[in-house]
Formats: sequence, C-alpha cells, structure tokens
Amino acid sequence: MLVLLAFIIVFHITSAALLFIATIDNAWWVGDDFFADVWRICTNNTNCTEINAINGEFKGEYYAVMQTVQATMILSTILCCIAFLIFLLQLFRLKQGERFVLTSIIQLLSCLCVMIAASVYTDRREDLHKGNERFYLETSTGTYGYSFILAWVAFVFTFISGLMYLILRKRK
Repeated sequence: MLVLLAFIIVFHITSAALLFIATIDNAWWVGDDFFADVWRICTNNTNCTEINAINGEFKGEYYAVMQTVQATMILSTILCCIAFLIFLLQLFRLKQGERFVLTSIIQLLSCLCVMIAASVYTDRREDLHKGNERFYLETSTGTYGYSFILAWVAFVFTFISGLMYLILRKRK
C-alpha cells in the first residue's frame, strides 16, 4: 500500500510539474530564429515582446483567444495543485473504504482545462499568426514546441490521475 501511495503522489507531482512547465516556458510555437508562447514572442533569441492588448499587437478576437489559452492553463495548474492538497487532506480525514471522489473531480476539471487550452491553441494557431503580422511574419515556417507537447502530455497524466483517484479506496 505504501508503494502505491508513493506512486500516486509522484504521478500527481509529475502532472503538476508538466503543467507548470507548459504554462510558463516559452516554447509553444518555435522556429529557427523565433519562439512564441501564450505570454510573449521572441525573435532572434533576444528580442522578446509581451503579448497584450494595450500595445495593440492583437486584434480583439485574437487577443481573446490568447487570453482563453492563458486562463485555462493557469486554471488547470491551480486545480491540479488544489487536488493534490485535497488528496493529502483526504488521506488523513477519510474513513477506511471511502473513495477520493472530491480529489478526482478536481483533477478531472484540471484535465478538462488543459485540454481546452491545448485544443484552442491547436485550432486557432494559424489565425493568431495571420492576425499579427508584425511579430508573426516569420512564424509560418515554425512547428509546435515542447511546451505545447508537454501540455498534451499533462492532459493525459491528469486524466489518468483523476481516474486513479476515482477508483482508489482508502485502506489501512
């Protein structure tokens, strides 16, 4: 039982780490001389510009799409951390034989949020690049970066983790 508990804790911490890296790191869309994510655009590996509507870099709907991806990735990371804290609380408070349903629900909500963020970015990526020719002129030749891939891996990890919590019962 102790080995199973250690595995579940390590799996959950890994999921949270993947979400943090995918949310924070600047590699959702990469090319030879640029890299871009949901927060900033860097050209020539040194010239970085924050993405915000104040500078007028994005037209209204494009900025709303980026805000959707930003918000859902942040929410996913927060929900994953909250699920871990609730799991630890439930570990000591649940009666023997009860399931970790609350932890499972929160972890599955985290899974849903990361899926929404990655799906929206996948669908709207080309429109985002066309809508901002000032910075994205050279990004037409780019590819998805490792942060984008980590977001999808985090989706799978949080989904599996949520299912594990749903099936898991507290034992002695």
